[in-house]
Amino acid sequence: MTVPFRRLGRSLAAALVLGFVAVALGSGSPARAATSPCSDMIASAPTGPATVSATRTSSYGKVLVVGSGAYAGCSLYLLTSDELHSLTGADYACSDNANALNSPCDTVLWPALLTDGAPIAGHGVNRNLLGTVTRTDVLSGQSVQQVTYRGRPLYRFIFDDEPGDTQGADLFDPVTSPTGTWYLVHPSRGRVAPGRAQLQLETAPVGGTGPDAPVLAATMNPDFTDLFPDANFPVYTSSADRRNRSACQGACAAVFWPPVLTSGRPLAGPGVDRNAVGTMVRPDGTHQVTYKGRPLYLFFGDAYIGGLPFYGDARIDGAGAVTPWGVFNTIPPVS
Repeated sequence: MTVPFRRLGRSLAAALVLGFVAVALGSGSPARAATSPCSDMIASAPTGPATVSATRTSSYGKVLVVGSGAYAGCSLYLLTSDELHSLTGADYACSDNANALNSPCDTVLWPALLTDGAPIAGHGVNRNLLGTVTRTDVLSGQSVQQVTYRGRPLYRFIFDDEPGDTQGADLFDPVTSPTGTWYLVHPSRGRVAPGRAQLQLETAPVGGTGPDAPVLAATMNPDFTDLFPDANFPVYTSSADRRNRSACQGACAAVFWPPVLTSGRPLAGPGVDRNAVGTMVRPDGTHQVTYKGRPLYLFFGDAYIGGLPFYGDARIDGAGAVTPWGVFNTIPPVS
């Protein structure tokens, strides 16, 4: 099996993440990718304060980036399922816990933004939203400070090769524990910056084995096309919701049924009734996509990365799920 890459200089990182690609790993220890400083792993504690700045992208508006030093301009992300730590005291979802790729999330796959001293607010950043959290799971039990924004830990991404890359944006990630969605971060209030959501029709097997069913789906991971083209995921509605009102809050939204979020009016693909597509404002200020007034969600069990032997293919695993937040079902196309 071969996998296309935008930059062949990432061969070592690709081998690390894909596992099954036939590339010699040498000693098996990750190394710096010569042409991609944004993807560097963390090997030691920082020696000075980190700076966080804001920049403007074409697709996501203003977002946070590293403000100075070797990684200046590298995109910064938050992980939705990290919120489980503040809700329940559980480990961070991006941690050094075991995962199917056998590579630590917080040092290799999504390197944590560490700081020695209070982080510095660069251009366009609200200094009142900057903070830190103490982590002992990043450098083998060593106590280090990770930069937070509005209380959410910030990370880089292994496949961002250079400043301005946004390969990790809106990535519905099955590797973290639990599954979560990675978003760029808007500087003004620390909310996610998802860009414009895209809805289309997708055919996938119910329960992962069939029969195939055409359903309404959302496109995620829009910039991660090197390894994950056409990343469409079924969307669901909940019986407990009311028009433009979501009963899925807290752990429900952070982990199990992530809301489909958007910046601006969502895009409707072929076969999707654009007049039925809208938005509503959630309690945290984010904008959730609706269909005929019903809030839309993803299901954490549907998350996959095509080509990885650990994570199958597109599927519909959440149909008919009975939960404390209602019964979730997919949306069939309008005949």
